[in-house]
Amino acid sequence: MGIGTTGAVVTGLGATTPLGGDVASTWAALVAGENGISPIEQDWAVDFPVRIAAQLRVEPTEVLDRVQARRLDRCEQIALVAAREAWADAGSPDVDPERLAVVVGTGTGGALTMLGQHDILNASGSRRVSPLTIPKQMANGPAAWVSIELGARAGAHTPVSACASGAEAIALGLDLIRLGRADVVVAGGAEACIHPLTLAGFAQARAHSTRNDEPERASRPFDSGRDGFVIGEGAALLVLESAEFAAARSARIHAALAGTGVSSDAHHITAGSPEGQMRAMRMALSSAGLAPEQVAHVHAHATSTPVGDAIEARSITEAIGVHPSVTATKSMTGHLFGAAGALGALSTVLSVRDGVVPPTRNIDELDPEIGLDVVTGAPRRGPVNAAVTNSFGFGGHNVSLAFTSMP
Repeated sequence: MGIGTTGAVVTGLGATTPLGGDVASTWAALVAGENGISPIEQDWAVDFPVRIAAQLRVEPTEVLDRVQARRLDRCEQIALVAAREAWADAGSPDVDPERLAVVVGTGTGGALTMLGQHDILNASGSRRVSPLTIPKQMANGPAAWVSIELGARAGAHTPVSACASGAEAIALGLDLIRLGRADVVVAGGAEACIHPLTLAGFAQARAHSTRNDEPERASRPFDSGRDGFVIGEGAALLVLESAEFAAARSARIHAALAGTGVSSDAHHITAGSPEGQMRAMRMALSSAGLAPEQVAHVHAHATSTPVGDAIEARSITEAIGVHPSVTATKSMTGHLFGAAGALGALSTVLSVRDGVVPPTRNIDELDPEIGLDVVTGAPRRGPVNAAVTNSFGFGGHNVSLAFTSMP
């Protein structure tokens, strides 16, 4: 199973997550079923209704130059960390800058800068606001900084589609290659918005888990006792190349991005629609030239909300079937919002490459409504020739990506 001349291949991977500061440590932790969720130690969280989060395992300030880090919002910092790893993993392709594009999605961009500077404005007046506020808080900041870092001149794009942002960035990356606008695209997502306001909003909406006393058991997709997601932060980026460009330079290939599906529900601002999700999956399969029975694995969006997980399970059953192995890695990483789809894509690429499906943590009792072959306990090993990863966001954004192995 391979890819046609109009497809794309994945030649580089980069990440910094609640499980590790790079791809190798993150992947090892995913396969081992480790926990990345912990108590929030800041003073403001002491009496907060939500006191847990999936926080970065390695601080970006430990990796970046001190002066540079000071000029960047946390979201921009981690995008740059992931981009450098992905670019190095791809072998630093020698590509015409005008044929190199960047697409980095985010849900909130520099939210920490905006909220922090607003506090300074209220407390100390306008003259104390940082002159770097605007470039640090703008949503396109991560894409802009990565494009500057790599000298990419074929476009620096920023899809903002809530929790589907990172996956939509990868879908746009494939479009740019298929349309002939780029030979190489660095695509993915970055998010860093663990803040009292964010947590308070999700707590009031009753979307976030309140298992404050057992953070390691809080995120439990598909489990009968699930009570909401756990906020997370991190970044994941993929280097995509046209099949011809990669072949010409004899690049090492992790997997092929064979097809994508993007749909919108036009239904409800927060409630997902099975029809929209199914359309995205079917579009991805059609784009990839795959039949449902060829899909061996599905990386589920599965955030651990009572309603959302059940809707996705029905959608997968209808669009693909109950035969694929299914995993929900947010049980380990928490929900990285705008970066979640990119991290899910990275995990799916590695499942295809290595023939390993990570387990889902915290399933004590599989919800009888689910009806899927959810991997639990130990990782499942065996060929994964074709896989689909799902991302669904508030606003009715649906993205499915189909990855295949190379011949």
